[in-house]
Amino acid sequence: MADRRLQVFYTVAKQLSFTKAAEQLFMTQPAVTFQVKQLEEHFNTRLFERSHGRIALTAAGQLVLGYAERILTLAEEMETRVSELTGAVSGALLLGASTTIAEYMLPQILGEFKAAHPEVQAHMMVANSETIVHRVADHSIDIGLIESPSYLPSLQNEVCCDDELVVVCAPGHVLAQRKTLRAQDLASVAWVRREPGSGTREFTDNYIRECGLAPDDLDVIMELGSPEAMKGAVATGSAVAVVSRATITKELQLGTLVAIPLAPRLIRTLSLVHPKEKFRSRLVTTFVEFAMRRMRDMAAQYEAESRRESA
Repeated sequence: MADRRLQVFYTVAKQLSFTKAAEQLFMTQPAVTFQVKQLEEHFNTRLFERSHGRIALTAAGQLVLGYAERILTLAEEMETRVSELTGAVSGALLLGASTTIAEYMLPQILGEFKAAHPEVQAHMMVANSETIVHRVADHSIDIGLIESPSYLPSLQNEVCCDDELVVVCAPGHVLAQRKTLRAQDLASVAWVRREPGSGTREFTDNYIRECGLAPDDLDVIMELGSPEAMKGAVATGSAVAVVSRATITKELQLGTLVAIPLAPRLIRTLSLVHPKEKFRSRLVTTFVEFAMRRMRDMAAQYEAESRRESA
């Protein structure tokens, strides 16, 4: 319901790119440029400075951005509150999730939620934890599910559940028969690890430092951007990796990988983040409660499986 020119301007201003704004809005770049030009003509002033392929907000643009954010937030809240008078949970749900959660937890959770609320349209961005936090902060998405806590003052953290990280290797690897491993045991073997910005990488590096080792001194032969890529590399027998227990259920059942707990155990918390000040719709509130309950159920299941393996 808000002025379309204002919506387009706001997206360009947050992205500082006409191209990225066009992608996010599912518009052509000329259409985005036209909407911004229309708004500049309305105010009879330039809102962006354009130089050498880059854009920056003018003083007028900064002023308009502040008002645009408030206007668009109020318009969204009005539409949501009116639609909620019908009692139905419906509308677009804009989610972001770090790779482990997105690939191994959310598909089932979203399927169950959609079955209970068929009028909901879920859209999910998948990226590492750092990227998801910034997308929540700039209001590109409603909520984020991440593997490491956010320290941005504008965001609220809610702990969802615990998640154990374990060492995985091929059944023929020299460490495969061990019941537990210390960080020092891993100093002499080749490693595969996640990329910088990954929650798994952050927690693993911090754990290794606390055990008196330097992460950069380890024999890292690859840095890969997903658990699936890491598992594929480890299955060749050339290296070990540290991954979430939630990612290896199938491989443990098939016997293609072996999981070995660390001593002391490496347990992190999975968190949900959302803006502190932003109005939270009934849809978002309902999904948050549902997702947190189901993630705790899944975590309890993984813990029970771990105990059975150790028995």
